[in-house]
Amino acid sequence: MVLWVYIDSERVCGKSVLQHKVPENCNFLKTVKCWRMARGGDLTKNAFNSSELDVSNAFSSNSRRFLTTFTKSYESDTGAQFSNAKVSSLPKYVKIVEVGPRDGLQNEKGIILTSVKIQLIQRLVAAGLPVVEATSFVSPKWVPQLADAKDVMAGVRNLEQTRLPVLVPNLKGFKAAIEAGAREVAIFAAASESFAKANTNCTVEESINRFREVCDAAKKQNISVRGYVSCVVGCPIEGPISPDKVAHVAKELLQLGCYEISLGDTIGIGNPGTVRRMLQAVMQEVPASKLGVHFHNTYGQALVNIVVALQMGINVVDSSVAGLGGCPYAKGATGNVATEEVLYLLEGLGIKTGVDLAQVEETGKFICEHIGRASGVKVGRSMSRTKGMSKL
Repeated sequence: MVLWVYIDSERVCGKSVLQHKVPENCNFLKTVKCWRMARGGDLTKNAFNSSELDVSNAFSSNSRRFLTTFTKSYESDTGAQFSNAKVSSLPKYVKIVEVGPRDGLQNEKGIILTSVKIQLIQRLVAAGLPVVEATSFVSPKWVPQLADAKDVMAGVRNLEQTRLPVLVPNLKGFKAAIEAGAREVAIFAAASESFAKANTNCTVEESINRFREVCDAAKKQNISVRGYVSCVVGCPIEGPISPDKVAHVAKELLQLGCYEISLGDTIGIGNPGTVRRMLQAVMQEVPASKLGVHFHNTYGQALVNIVVALQMGINVVDSSVAGLGGCPYAKGATGNVATEEVLYLLEGLGIKTGVDLAQVEETGKFICEHIGRASGVKVGRSMSRTKGMSKL
């Protein structure tokens, strides 16, 4: 049996260590009984009475210690090959859902040429992205940037090698999307009553019932439906959101017929602790194989939150080229996690995506030039060192 730990480059503490397994035939306490944490605190017998456990209770809240000290102690007393310690199993493949053309552009104030949007989608498809959310059939009054949805679809409908879902707010939007050639749609519901009211002018349950007729129509026409749950960690109006509320909405969307549910941290306040608790609640109702994650990077936690999701069995990640995006109904929310940075992370973990990182980075430069802003993606600064291994 392997000892699993989360390795921090400088320290190990109760909040950083996620999970480990103790060899059942090893007296683990004997190994560590004399090992004291730098600021007091100790490893207790009760903390290690199971072969699989969350070690947050094994360390005092103020404990700090270099992991290498612990590693040497463990190996010297047990002979275990701890140097190859690893986090719990990660997926071999992750599906990237590119949301840049829709979620990434919807909040841009300057109207972007339809031809540029079409080129953006074409470039993303050429880079190997398996799913590219193309546009949204919402009212131009609310999202004027996407008023050209019909024309965008006309320009990309021949890209059959990639799934091109479009967001629809109701049955009217669904019908318009199908007439424009869409073969897949996405629907959305919030885990926050206040956000639902601000975004769709109805309650959470009313919004779910509104999409029932959309899903029924989609089923009759063999149209796939993807579901979004927004505000899965926090709401700009209500504050923290109960994981049970998120689980309820996700379950409802699954029962409506959504093949996949994307869990969105709309305002980007999630951290590994809150995300883990939310996912644990949702996975009581919806299997990991039906879930995806959608993180905004407001507090710089998106990538580590993705790792938490991967460790919990989820292998679908939404992202936006160049980190573009932001919900028009959530003031202060920054862009989505950048596709380039997600790809770089996954490459480092040895996880396949089938996406060419270098091409995505060039696409990011392309769209940033057209919207008149510099890309804030950090990966691009070191692309010259990664091009040789960019095709996953």
